[in-house]
Amino acid sequence: MIEYKDIHEFNKEDLEELFLSVEWSSGHFPDKLVVAMRNFETVYTAWDGSKLVGLISAMDDGIMTAYVHYLLVRPDYHQQGIGRKLVEMMKEHYANYLRIALIAYDDELAFYQSCGFKKADGASPMFITSLWT
Repeated sequence: MIEYKDIHEFNKEDLEELFLSVEWSSGHFPDKLVVAMRNFETVYTAWDGSKLVGLISAMDDGIMTAYVHYLLVRPDYHQQGIGRKLVEMMKEHYANYLRIALIAYDDELAFYQSCGFKKADGASPMFITSLWT
């Protein structure tokens, strides 16, 4: 059973394994990732026992706009609703903000649109997708 947590403290091995599982170069800098997670305003995670299997993080301006920086789920945990749950947690947390913004590449647009996001007018497909604008 997947357990969801609101935490900012991680060991570098957990972050390294998660980020490298999706082939993100950030995983090669686990010490920096540990500091980055402490500095994000909001971080939600998904755990299968002691294994970190998903993470979403955001920065915000305190009142109007939140920026989702990371959303990743280990490939062997795809199609289990983990990414969608993490997005829903973020949307709930920022429900009173005017918008949640993120960068989405072409192959990610359908997922984010299915979560209620829409492509910003005039934005390239890989630039910014936002909610409530």
